[in-house]
Amino acid sequence: MKILKKILLLLLIVFVIAQFFGPEKNEGDLTSIDHFLAETNPPEDIKVILKESCFDCHSSSTRYPWYNSITPVNYWMAEHVKNGKKHFNVSDWKDASLKKRDHKFDELIEMVEKQEMPLPSYTWTHSEAKLTEEQRASIVAWGKKVRAMYAEQKTTE
Repeated sequence: MKILKKILLLLLIVFVIAQFFGPEKNEGDLTSIDHFLAETNPPEDIKVILKESCFDCHSSSTRYPWYNSITPVNYWMAEHVKNGKKHFNVSDWKDASLKKRDHKFDELIEMVEKQEMPLPSYTWTHSEAKLTEEQRASIVAWGKKVRAMYAEQKTTE
């Protein structure tokens, strides 16, 4: 029994010390999404969906919940954000080629249609990010409109 107490005490000490360390936060400027919004021109209802369901992981500005202060949760969330930005980062939109932008919208449409985005692990703690079928249809329609705009731009190049 003494060994179990020592192990538990050691684990508690490690946990407390770990609280003083954490990953770098994704706290960029929200103006970094302006180019994306200006170019893709989403309607107001889509802007709200993007803000509630997408931008935390797919931009340089994340709204962190209180529990992000707890290690190891903060590392788990940092990895989600890093991975999300790697696949689709609206903050870097102006630097992406037309081909890449079109491809990203193709992926966006596919992920929303398959209900793979937003991630279930995100919607567990952000119930406002859950998308209805109507919202999914609106995003897909907007995405197809943006892709059509890109296709038109490709033909004029």
